[in-house]
Amino acid sequence: MSADGGDKRPGEPAIPVKTGGRPPEAASPPPAPARRNRRFYIMAAVPVLLVLVGGYFWLTGGRTASTDNSYVHQDKVTITADVPGRIVKVAVDSNQQVAAGDLLLQIDPEPYRIALAQADAAVATARLSVEQLRSAYQQALVAQKTSKDDLTFKQKDFDRQQDLLNKGVSSQATYEQVENDLHTDQETVAKADEQVLAALAALGGDANIKTDDHPTVLAALAHRQQAALDLKNTSVVAPVAGVVAQTGSLQVGGYVASPAANPTALLSIVEASDTWVEANFKETDLTKMVPGQCADVWIDAYPGHKFAGVVESIAAGTGAEFSLLPAQNATGNWVKVVQRVPVRIKIADKLPDNVVLRTGLSASVTVDFAGKCSS
Repeated sequence: MSADGGDKRPGEPAIPVKTGGRPPEAASPPPAPARRNRRFYIMAAVPVLLVLVGGYFWLTGGRTASTDNSYVHQDKVTITADVPGRIVKVAVDSNQQVAAGDLLLQIDPEPYRIALAQADAAVATARLSVEQLRSAYQQALVAQKTSKDDLTFKQKDFDRQQDLLNKGVSSQATYEQVENDLHTDQETVAKADEQVLAALAALGGDANIKTDDHPTVLAALAHRQQAALDLKNTSVVAPVAGVVAQTGSLQVGGYVASPAANPTALLSIVEASDTWVEANFKETDLTKMVPGQCADVWIDAYPGHKFAGVVESIAAGTGAEFSLLPAQNATGNWVKVVQRVPVRIKIADKLPDNVVLRTGLSASVTVDFAGKCSS
């Protein structure tokens, strides 16, 4: 019997006796040098990266302001007709590119051609009336001279009869008759003077006035110019170059009401040549913002493309101040809300041929407060 109480057969190897504890383990091989170096570099890079990121935010903190409450804007011109009438031609379609002076629509010109012909006739009549007034003035002058000559003769006759009466040669009846004729001629001369003044006043106080400078002719010419302008305005043309929009209500045969009574928008033209971004920044972002600072603009329609911009101007008030119904804060349940102020950003880059900015597109803007933009 063996020492551990078991039986041991002859020739069998001895079984080791467990005395407690863990069995001995084989020694692990030492780590490779490259693996140890990689781990060291990673552990060392983490604090360095944290320092760099913190330093960046410390250096640039408060230097920029950003907002995604921004939209592309372009000038829009609303087209109305200056004269009423029936539409006889529509020369454009929606989204069509037009140049300044291109015909947009035509209003029936015939009534205005007739009005222009009537105005021409009125001008001719006014000129003829001035010539008649000039002739009447000359006739009044002749009548004045004739009456004055008669008065001179009657005055001499009266003086002679008075002398004869004093000498007892002439009768009292003859003297009184001559005296009465003298008074009659004096009244005739006074009336002739009034007629000359009236004829001169009819000529505007200037006997040598030019026909076309007479007030009557000037009024007729003004009516004629208005009639010619109305005829010209029957052709509605584009005042600026751009893209036509909102032409759905234009139909041949439709009637355009009088602009004085009911000005109706016929269509719009968007001026694509002048484009800017209106960025609505929080009021707390305006502390360091001034016109001339650089800005980066991202348009949602062109992701990944950054446009260079410049702060062109800052609005005079918040958007709420210029709304149709401004908020009234003088109430007991007032809650303070951060207001936004429109900032106009000018696109400084020349747009590539494949980039077309359209009014109303969404955008994001970042303004750099570090001095004025060099571009």
